[in-house]
Amino acid sequence: MSERKLISIVTPCYNEEDNIDELYKRIAEVMASQPYDYEHICIDNASTDGTLRKLKELAARDKRLKIIVNARNFGHIKSPYHAILQANGDACVLIASDLQDPPEMIPEFIKKWEAGYKTVLAVKPESEESSLMFFVRKAYYRFITRISDVPLVQNATGAGMFDRAVLDILRKIDDPYPYFRGLLCEIGFPIATVEFKQPRRARGITKNNFYTLYDIAMLGITNHSKIPLRLMAMGGFLLAFLSLIVALAFFVAKLCFWNSFQLGMAPLLIGIFFFGAIQAFFIGMLGEYIGSIHTQVRKMPLVVELERVNF
Repeated sequence: MSERKLISIVTPCYNEEDNIDELYKRIAEVMASQPYDYEHICIDNASTDGTLRKLKELAARDKRLKIIVNARNFGHIKSPYHAILQANGDACVLIASDLQDPPEMIPEFIKKWEAGYKTVLAVKPESEESSLMFFVRKAYYRFITRISDVPLVQNATGAGMFDRAVLDILRKIDDPYPYFRGLLCEIGFPIATVEFKQPRRARGITKNNFYTLYDIAMLGITNHSKIPLRLMAMGGFLLAFLSLIVALAFFVAKLCFWNSFQLGMAPLLIGIFFFGAIQAFFIGMLGEYIGSIHTQVRKMPLVVELERVNF
């Protein structure tokens, strides 16, 4: 009789004390109906509430629950990615621990994986979050898809299922600060999608803020598109050409109407502020690309682990 395949389920945690019990229970119930063994890997990103205590209580009763404890908070990009690379399964499932990625999607992931897809992504064409935030996210996904060097999956949450072949490639890439959704598309395997309506968070508060959302948005742009750099170069040439035309026009007007033509302060101030704003934008975008390069060349570890349980 052949040995049963192993599915690794990764759930990143940070201050999710109120959701841990239900998360563990729902994953166990879902996997009980599947013909696979499983391991449940929780990576705790230095939670300051009772998340780790609850995890250890559950892990003491169930050896399938494995815990990685980070030495500090390494952020919402590095921590989940590190946990995925620790998975031992024939495939790995990544879902959020706040239950906004319902564990009940896992059987749908497995069906797509069994059909031969090495990458399966959850996408949310609908969401119960605020309509403004959902609109902003959709607009960003549409924008990044248009400018990306490779086609990206719109409205992907990052949750999904990844075959061992994908994990082996990710380990070889050794990216210290990856845009995970884009990286999966760059690998090139056909991607299956599972649509779901994202529920509103029932307990706890979101850990995302303006900075974290901006961080991942800029990461997607700098890691997967050179278009902003090229637009800056072309825009610079165009503005220089327009400035030369305007300067020549003013010069001719002054020669023709020497006594009556007055330039005034308004055009000068408008021009100074306009070109100052353009320069600030260009320098800011260059700074983002330089910052991305700096992160890559430092080759810092994704996380530093403080402790492991049940490994």
